[in-house]
Amino acid sequence: MMGCRWCGRCGAPASVSPEARVAVYYVPQDDDVLFNDAARWLGRDPASNAAMPQPDIPRIAEVTAEPRLYGFHATLKPPMRLASGRTLNELAAATANVADRIGPFDLPPLTVQDVFGFLALRETLASTPLQALADACVERLDGFRAPPTEAELARRRRSGLTSRQDEMLVRWGYPYVLDTWFFHMTLTRRLNAEEKREFLPAAEAWFARAIAVPRRIVDICLFVQPSPGAPFVISERLALRG
Repeated sequence: MMGCRWCGRCGAPASVSPEARVAVYYVPQDDDVLFNDAARWLGRDPASNAAMPQPDIPRIAEVTAEPRLYGFHATLKPPMRLASGRTLNELAAATANVADRIGPFDLPPLTVQDVFGFLALRETLASTPLQALADACVERLDGFRAPPTEAELARRRRSGLTSRQDEMLVRWGYPYVLDTWFFHMTLTRRLNAEEKREFLPAAEAWFARAIAVPRRIVDICLFVQPSPGAPFVISERLALRG
């Protein structure tokens, strides 16, 4: 477990605001070209929370505003508020325990893809270790999750869920987990056809260098959103040691 940006010593703070949200994400290593190129594409470094200069592409700041808030990542344990009586230190320790039981593994090659109208980086091959990592985070960290409010459930359902996705929403607080989960690293908001014709080739060109580099998943990240509307920031990187 690495020291974090919050206290610089032993990890995350013992407590956060009841309105804060936490999540467990995969993020490329800080020295990976993909980390820097994605931070520039989105306009924010999720480790330092510093603004980054974006590519000279018209309207890129606007179409990347939504994913910029969350930071470049692939979701493993979706954003959640902590359950009553639970602390961030406890969650960090439990996440480290998950990481201790899973070893590093190769991430399949990535491509820029259209995911329900959003542009995202997705793997080109199915990965059993990747699915197992996501499943472990969802199942073994769920005791830290506060249940969603009725308003949150209604907002999710407005997107038009399948019956299976609704089951997941009720049970796990998020519709895309376990057998409904899919790896993706979001690059834009939902685009219309004209915007897709503009931004798909731009994203393919921007990320061509980074996605050509083989990479391994060697750690997972605990993120914190300290208050509603605030950016999600990396609190800790937790090495896979299994």
